[in-house]
Amino acid sequence: MLLDSDLNKLKDDYFVKVNGELFAGHHYLIDMWEVNKLDEKNRINDLLLKSAKAAGATVLHINSHHFGDGQGISGIAILAESHISIHTWPERNFVACDIFMCGSTNPDLALEVLKKEIMPHKIVVKKVKRGLIKE
Repeated sequence: MLLDSDLNKLKDDYFVKVNGELFAGHHYLIDMWEVNKLDEKNRINDLLLKSAKAAGATVLHINSHHFGDGQGISGIAILAESHISIHTWPERNFVACDIFMCGSTNPDLALEVLKKEIMPHKIVVKKVKRGLIKE
């Protein structure tokens, strides 16, 4: 549920300006290999909340689905500033995460929480500027 202060924040322009570039937001695609076992739905939900709060994002809703015993989980945090998602493949010791944030959030702080909590032995991060407007 949004507070009045959160509603006022939503009225702002959420495009980001960095080094003279104006764009919709940062989109991180994250592949993590050889990870700690992530097979508990509550842990995924907590990780989504913790990473969103670290980035300064406004959480609107968190939802996840466990695909069954020994199978993965897909979870998403819907943010006023976009989303964070986590998808696990326990049979491959692999996790794919997605961070898309606009406004005054800091997706690097969300990424640091994910890395610290998931503790991958290998990580690949692709960073994309979405909706880039040439100035």
